[in-house]
Amino acid sequence: MSDPHFFGYGSLVNRRTHAYAPAHRATLPGWRREWRATALRPAAFLTARPCEGSEIDGLVAPVPRGDWRPLDTREEGYARIDAGLVTHALRPAPQIAVYSIPPRDDDRAGCPILLSYLDVVVQGFLNEFEDDGVTRFFQTTDNWSLPVADDRHAPLYPRAQTLARAERALIDRWLAQLGVTVVPVEETGLGLDAAP
Repeated sequence: MSDPHFFGYGSLVNRRTHAYAPAHRATLPGWRREWRATALRPAAFLTARPCEGSEIDGLVAPVPRGDWRPLDTREEGYARIDAGLVTHALRPAPQIAVYSIPPRDDDRAGCPILLSYLDVVVQGFLNEFEDDGVTRFFQTTDNWSLPVADDRHAPLYPRAQTLARAERALIDRWLAQLGVTVVPVEETGLGLDAAP
């Protein structure tokens, strides 16, 4: 029996942030991403939710011996659920799970997105799916009304990566195109407890 797999649609698309291998490109039909602000932490989560008629790109990778504990710890705050139908090239098809934040009553407004977190996610999509994949990422992600906290000079995200100037410029162009408010992290009051 093969190892179970996860479908990663955010930071897990960036292979530099984990050692799960081999990872394969995949698509999850019937889902969409969104930024969620909850009382779980002072920075927003990137999560996914069912959405008919939408689909999101990502990676699938095995969880050796079905030991989910390290990944569950990384994805604290999310629920691990069966992903259902995932489009991929693996044969035989493994069992695949996806992490999603369940509905909560403590969602809150104004909780910012960490730029260092967004940088990692977009770098992963650029490496895996090129410019078209970055376009699809931004187009299939909701709640860009949240502000972005610019922590690039001192990243709060624990898996922050070094980005090339062109990668940073690409992300900045998308944020400007979407009309996202970018504020210095110092103005948000975020500290190390903000890290996803």
